[in-house]
Amino acid sequence: MTDRPFATRFAPSPTGRLHRGHAYSALTAFEAARAAGGRFVLRIEDIDATRCRPEFEAGIYEDLAWLGLDWETPVLRQSDHLADYEAALAGLTERGLTYRCFRTRREIAEAMASAPHGPMEVFTGEPLPADEEARRLEAGEPFAWRLSLATARAALGGFERLTFLEEGDGPAGEHGPIAARPELGGDVVLARKDVGVAYHLAVTVDDARQGITHVVRGQDLFEATHVQRLLQALLGLSGPIYRHHRLLLGPDGKRFAKRDRAETLERLRERGITSGELRRELGFG
Repeated sequence: MTDRPFATRFAPSPTGRLHRGHAYSALTAFEAARAAGGRFVLRIEDIDATRCRPEFEAGIYEDLAWLGLDWETPVLRQSDHLADYEAALAGLTERGLTYRCFRTRREIAEAMASAPHGPMEVFTGEPLPADEEARRLEAGEPFAWRLSLATARAALGGFERLTFLEEGDGPAGEHGPIAARPELGGDVVLARKDVGVAYHLAVTVDDARQGITHVVRGQDLFEATHVQRLLQALLGLSGPIYRHHRLLLGPDGKRFAKRDRAETLERLRERGITSGELRRELGFG
């Protein structure tokens, strides 16, 4: 899909300290770039202002340096580029590809459960009548900007020609050219009233901005590829090649996660574990 020089990235959110799973993903991307003689980019995905903290960002740099990684500078921080995401959203909105959704999470769950043709697995909606939308805006009600699958499908003449190349393996062993199925995600949120962008739109804009040719990341993000491929097509951006890798599992069989208080790299250092020992444990000896 690309003849540009190899470039990949590691893009953590500073919402906690890194753990073994992060180390495995960062090392996988770093070694792929080194093997290809290409670029390794670090991106700080800090659009969640309520959870991201400066000390966690500093911890990311500390942990990656301890692992022996180096990266391009300056590091892109998403919070510094909100205007660019807003411009991309405005372009989609001008083409009628988005709509304001005022439903709460509870209302969405109820709407999906009571769909006339049986419960919906993903949410799809439509714009409110102009007078009702104006009333809600005047009342200051919170809303989310959603991508309309229906208008996106019409704009592209269908999704049948929308594909991406998988050089790794998806969760079910998906490999090679894959037909994108953005309908799996429904009408995804692109931004909220109080936040100028959400994950899918930001990562799509940033991968293009940074010239990323290969997205190396865990299989937990495989399904996100479908909607991101759609956004690339709608925004006229080149689609990278994907290499999804296995997820590192803990002794309990679950993947390492911040929310489960997985042992951090900082804690490993405190216990006397060296970076060389961890690299060998993860298969990078």
